[in-house]
Amino acid sequence: MDDLLTRLHDDLRAGLPDEALITDPDVMDAYARDMASFCAAGAPAVVVLPRTVEQVQHVMRTATALRVPVVPQGARSGLSGAANASEGCIVLSLVKMDRILEINPVDRIAVVEPGVINAVLSRAVNEHGLYYPPDPSSWEMCTIGGNIGTASGGLCCVKYGVTAEYVLGLDVVLADGRLLTTGRRTAKGVAGYDLTRLFVGSEGSLGIVVKAVLSLRPQPPRQLVLAAEFPSAAAACEAVCAIMERGHTPSLLELMDRTTVHAVNQLAQMGLPDTTEALLLCAFDTPDPAADLAAVGELCTAAGATAVVPAEDAAESELLLQARRLSLTALETIKSATMIDDVCVPRTKLAAMLDGTAAIAAKYDLTIGVCAHAGDGNTHPVVCFDQADEDESRRARESFDEIMALGLELGGTITGEHGVGVLKKEWLARELGPVGLELQRGIKRTFDPLGLLNPGKLF
Repeated sequence: MDDLLTRLHDDLRAGLPDEALITDPDVMDAYARDMASFCAAGAPAVVVLPRTVEQVQHVMRTATALRVPVVPQGARSGLSGAANASEGCIVLSLVKMDRILEINPVDRIAVVEPGVINAVLSRAVNEHGLYYPPDPSSWEMCTIGGNIGTASGGLCCVKYGVTAEYVLGLDVVLADGRLLTTGRRTAKGVAGYDLTRLFVGSEGSLGIVVKAVLSLRPQPPRQLVLAAEFPSAAAACEAVCAIMERGHTPSLLELMDRTTVHAVNQLAQMGLPDTTEALLLCAFDTPDPAADLAAVGELCTAAGATAVVPAEDAAESELLLQARRLSLTALETIKSATMIDDVCVPRTKLAAMLDGTAAIAAKYDLTIGVCAHAGDGNTHPVVCFDQADEDESRRARESFDEIMALGLELGGTITGEHGVGVLKKEWLARELGPVGLELQRGIKRTFDPLGLLNPGKLF
């Protein structure tokens, strides 16, 4: 094993600058895992931080020659263990490939390397009057490559959709070091199988994304936000269904349950009444957002809202959104650890999902707060537990599994935007079924016949 390690380091150095290699065990430990709970991680043999496509190709050729697994990483802000190191692997961190190569206002595209931070790209295209909609909650730190790997979403998905809808083309280094170009730069294109979509959400299991062509939109008007307080989660979900049924297209439609509202109140003293069982936040970035908010306010009142507060300007809107942005931070103050679920159900089943989650929390005597992208049915139950307490940790994991099962029973999916990684491998198999699982494993073997790319993830 020592001989293999020595040869691995020597062969990598032959095509990489010294600063691209990390071999110090203490430093490498910082690259061992992402932000997921209950996900095992091994010790890497080496961490590589390439800056060029050629350097990535050299890494993959070396890995193939020596049969060493490779785990691609972005900012490690993921929540499923997809970026966790395998024992003795090459961790391939792409954060140094962080250039915005092109912003084209006519074709409405941006061409970027995988290490570009989501917020950096968003601000750069804003300067051209353009808009890159996908905005995960970790947008100030997460990378475009990581967003592509997990097909991430964000607060604006209800109107603008997820990352997959904005990836036009990719450059991908395959397991053997070959460079594949997929997709297009054009607004339309249907030539051949859609390999671009295949890579989006593949969690680094099929190839290493080294460049992306992204679709942009014209920058919309500043959004206005409305907050509505409800006496029950069911009433809030009824309002969500009414808003969508009436044909409204909000730019944001978020829901916080009683546990989350109370946690935010405790943290930030936002003055929300103790009687609030659910808080719904709705925003429009239309030419006349005030009129849209007024119409939604009437629907909320009809559904039983006890208070409806529309913002008058951007500053008030930002103040209302603070409650949602503080949700996870507030829930993290309840216990020493959190486990964030990511179950997406049909909008018509949203109330059943929230009520079922509350019942699971009571069954396991745990605090579970739910914040949700209500407009697309994507719920984030956050299980709060003491990781030093073995029994409570066991109950947390069991409650997580029951929440997964509940989502599938309601016709949903085990992940709307966080990915599968290590955390949900068993549940992916249940969702896909034996035929679907067999075909997906076949695709994996086609692209990665030696099984070197992010082994142990997904399947």
